[in-house]
Amino acid sequence: MGPVSVWQWSLWGLLLCLLCSSCLGSPTPSTAPEKRAGSQGLRFRLAGFPRKPSEGRVEIQRAGEWGTICDDDFTLQAAHVLCRELGFTEATGWTHSAKYGPGTGRIWLDNLSCSGTERSVTECASRGWGNSDCTHDEDAGVICKDERLPGFSDSNVIEVEHHLQVEEVRLRPAVGRGRRPLPVTEGLVEVRLPDGWSQVCDKGWSAHNSHVICGMLGFPSEKRVNVGFYRLLAQRQQHSFGLHGVACVGTEAHLSLCSLEFYRANDTTRCPGGAPAVVSCVPSPLYAASSGQKKQQSKPQGEARVRLKGGAHPGEGRVEVLKAGTWGTVCDRKWDLQAASVVCRELGFGSAREALSGARMGQDVSKRYECANFGEQGITVGCWDLYRHDIDCQWIDITDVKPGNYILQVVINPNFEVAESDFTNNAMKCNCKYDGHRIWVHNCHIGDAFSEEANRRFERYPGQTSNQII
Repeated sequence: MGPVSVWQWSLWGLLLCLLCSSCLGSPTPSTAPEKRAGSQGLRFRLAGFPRKPSEGRVEIQRAGEWGTICDDDFTLQAAHVLCRELGFTEATGWTHSAKYGPGTGRIWLDNLSCSGTERSVTECASRGWGNSDCTHDEDAGVICKDERLPGFSDSNVIEVEHHLQVEEVRLRPAVGRGRRPLPVTEGLVEVRLPDGWSQVCDKGWSAHNSHVICGMLGFPSEKRVNVGFYRLLAQRQQHSFGLHGVACVGTEAHLSLCSLEFYRANDTTRCPGGAPAVVSCVPSPLYAASSGQKKQQSKPQGEARVRLKGGAHPGEGRVEVLKAGTWGTVCDRKWDLQAASVVCRELGFGSAREALSGARMGQDVSKRYECANFGEQGITVGCWDLYRHDIDCQWIDITDVKPGNYILQVVINPNFEVAESDFTNNAMKCNCKYDGHRIWVHNCHIGDAFSEEANRRFERYPGQTSNQII
């Protein structure tokens, strides 16, 4: 046994055993556009809603039957392979737990394992075609970069035949073409359909509908609007109506979840006696203060009772609530988009975009490892420990470390207490980026592997927040 000293400027609960050569770099995917023999007999498509054309639930047709892929063991590398099968250059992300809705039919692949360089999904390891213990609530999706492979023939890619659906909503100001403050908080409601942007008929329009629209656009609530003024203005303008009969309950996170009707192409009379729907939203007090907008008179607020922790960006994180003077977390049982939207609006945001479960933003207000936890296979930043030769992994607890760009340094035998013929290979350094719940490690090297100039560039890692040994 020998002493191990660990200096780290930011690292997530990272297993040191993952710092092997196979984990330090991302594979360079093949972007060859030609169709692969391994994919013959398979067809691919993106399905589900709400989504953009380059994202969705992955569906594969095999032996004439469409099916899905289970999210167990699914990774970004698998998403790269599937996006190329769909004709895109690469993936930018992937989704789990049927984010785009559950599919139907067979679950063709489970425990899919790809390195990212495969030319076909058939080259990836799995449990075998049709062998799965998943349900469609675990369907995987991909988010592909909106860039097509040069010369790609899409004869192998099938677009899903589906009914019209609302994918995007915006507010278009009806007056004033000059400089306007952003974001737009009041205007005509427009939805993007396959043939372009269209207005929504206001017949039967309710405050519940406005509440859903404002939530989609990131506003916590709505306010009354001068409908008479907009109706007079509408008489002087031409409109293209694409949607009518909208009836929301008010708790929906997306307009597509409301009851609504689309006009048919052969409808000659649209929105008779009506006008374009108009919505006015209330921006968050935080935004109003930062943008210099006139503050509304409001009652003094006490201490916040809900907060988000562990997120890399504003508006995301682990939900914590204050009760009896103590902050605690919320169990994810039955946690869904509707419940998440309530929290988001309470915090001054709009509807939730995603309801995360499984402690995706980290576990709770407390460390798992401290300097005194000898033998527990875990330490905290700036501490050292003794470990047996047969323990190949060691946890580093960074509960108190903020997101940022840092350097990870691990030194074995730092005080030269054990005789060695060469001490230069006892230290390892890596650049790492921590976003609050994930970490990327690169440029790992030991000893004097870098030249003096290269080492100086390494030490001046852009955005680095600390270069002092703790």
